[in-house]
Amino acid sequence: MTNLNVSGATLHYQVQGEGPVLLIVMGGGGDADAAAGIAERLSAHYTVVTYDRRGLSRSTLNDPAEPMSIQQHSSDAHQVLAAVTAEPAFVLGFSLGSLIALDLVATHPEQVRLLVAHEPPVPSLLAESERAEAQRFQRIIEGGGSGPEWTETLRAVAVDHTDLEEGVTLPEPSPHHLTNAAFFREHDAPAAHRYRLDLDALKAVSDRIVAAGGEKSRAAFPHRSTRALADRLGLEFVEFPGDHAGFATRPRAFADRLTEILR
Repeated sequence: MTNLNVSGATLHYQVQGEGPVLLIVMGGGGDADAAAGIAERLSAHYTVVTYDRRGLSRSTLNDPAEPMSIQQHSSDAHQVLAAVTAEPAFVLGFSLGSLIALDLVATHPEQVRLLVAHEPPVPSLLAESERAEAQRFQRIIEGGGSGPEWTETLRAVAVDHTDLEEGVTLPEPSPHHLTNAAFFREHDAPAAHRYRLDLDALKAVSDRIVAAGGEKSRAAFPHRSTRALADRLGLEFVEFPGDHAGFATRPRAFADRLTEILR
């Protein structure tokens, strides 16, 4: 476990395993520990790097009132990678983490050997008639929704925490869980909704990007928008076991699928 001083923050990151470097960028309020299920399995083949995004858990902000942006998070990912290796690395991004990783490969392509972008939410690429679901999701998140409405919204983005791989139990929420969720809702979700992909820059590095989605989330807008992104960029699209959160609910199968792709 290591801390890294960057502009405006101190980032906490973790390194485990041996082999080619694989950086995992989590979405939502997920910190380094949220990737534990797949990181443990992947560390048999890779040097797995996970970190707390600025403002989450052990990554502290110099000024908590400073606005968040995907570009700032991308710069943080760039600096974490630079602290670990001088060689191009594999990158795996989830949801908002995929937006960060896409910005990383667009701005620092020399650092990325191959990016697997799992269901980045890019509703702007959907037909206008399909955007209502994403807009409703945005309103509920930023409004602090809970109860039945929040459960319905999780279902809309295809997160089913009961669909578990045999022998897998989800970890108890960390002491930071509620604080992280609030930070995501108040700062990172709005930053994601403001962000627009640089499609021209991504086209120039499309040979380093794999667009991915869950087998059980085909009807949800993050999956559909990722397919739209793949079509726009001429990317390969691959499916992973599980849904939007398959890394947590089906970690063995997810890690095996990722290893197949990276090899």
